Amino acid sequence: MIKATLEGHIGRITLCRPEAHNALTKAAMGEMQAALEGWAESNIRAVIITGEGRSFCAGASLDELGDGDWDNNPLTPLCAAVEGFKAPVIAALNGGVFGGGVDLALACDFRIGVQSLKMFVPPAKLGIHYEPEGIARAVQRLGAQMARRVFLMAEKFEAEALLTHGFLDELHPPEALAARAEELAETLAALAPMAVQGMKQTILETSQNRLDIPAAKARVRACFASADHAEGLAALREKRPSHFTGT
Repeated sequence: MIKATLEGHIGRITLCRPEAHNALTKAAMGEMQAALEGWAESNIRAVIITGEGRSFCAGASLDELGDGDWDNNPLTPLCAAVEGFKAPVIAALNGGVFGGGVDLALACDFRIGVQSLKMFVPPAKLGIHYEPEGIARAVQRLGAQMARRVFLMAEKFEAEALLTHGFLDELHPPEALAARAEELAETLAALAPMAVQGMKQTILETSQNRLDIPAAKARVRACFASADHAEGLAALREKRPSHFTGT
């Protein structure tokens, strides 16, 4: 259902159920969380999540969850794990983004997509209330009025509109998507990981109105005292690329 690999400083997760628009089974969601938990102890610096086929993800597999406990939707902790992962996560949206797949995409730090991409969240047409955490994430990322259009109107969006409204950072032809995702991941991997990961945490806390100022100040002090800061200054003086170690 998924492929998860870690090579060097970059983790890659591919959703492999194209016949079902990459709808996630409980097992697949567990595998994704397990991969992220395992990578958290490594020197990982970026993650790419993408899918096979014409769709990126259609959220949780409803045929499996239909009789489940909706107070414990397994997609909710998975999206929280993606959003809170220590390193930046890139969603390489290879096709349609539907239902809970929208929450998975919004949990990522960056979203790039193909020009044929479409986005649609159907709960209002199915008598379903979308997960509150997912609605909150959409409001944080896209604003309340865009969230109303997504959830209350069940409006369908094309790629250009998603770029305009900030759902997407970039649009690319399908054949260029994978290379661009790798380029972004390599860019992130070349930066100072303590600084990148610390600022990711500060941005996330700020967006959720729970910024821990003392903890953020501690991250600032740690970065100034780090070997990577000294390396960055030396590289600037010597006019050469920096080689950061995460220390």
